[in-house]
Amino acid sequence: MYFEADLKGRKYKVDVTENRHTWKVSLQPENGDWQHYEISKNDFKQAEEYISFLFQSQSYLVDVIGKDTEYTVFTRNSFRNIKIFNDEMLLHESLKKGGSVGGANELRSGMPGKVIEIFVKVGDVVKANKPLVIMEAMKMENEMRANKDVKIKEICIKQGDSVESGAVLIKFEDIK
Repeated sequence: MYFEADLKGRKYKVDVTENRHTWKVSLQPENGDWQHYEISKNDFKQAEEYISFLFQSQSYLVDVIGKDTEYTVFTRNSFRNIKIFNDEMLLHESLKKGGSVGGANELRSGMPGKVIEIFVKVGDVVKANKPLVIMEAMKMENEMRANKDVKIKEICIKQGDSVESGAVLIKFEDIK
């Protein structure tokens, strides 16, 4: 399970994979390197609304309350407010922005996905809200559109490519 979290204004990428005997938890703080951890299922217990586990010889009791993107986590005698964005929420945020995640002169992928179709070529002049790319993410096809009138400068992908979240798909320049 992949999601992004915001804790006290600091953003993290989180990936949790369940294996037969462990959970592999990977964290990447904003502008930092990935850190990888394993939590043994033998050291994990769930009771009612909280979980307890041992990690690096320390005991943790965690209680989580919340819904949508807002959560309050109680652990180690303190409360922490965390915003959590899973793939679906990241996709909706990307689509609310017109599918044009990135700077003023580039189109970036809002989440990991596969390039299904590219509607433009280098040198094309594209009007605002015209489709640029269709990507498949979360088993849904998502049309990414130009957020303003632009000229296509560079296409950094090809049909069939798998891309990561934040990957530059198309570079463009303003129409003069």
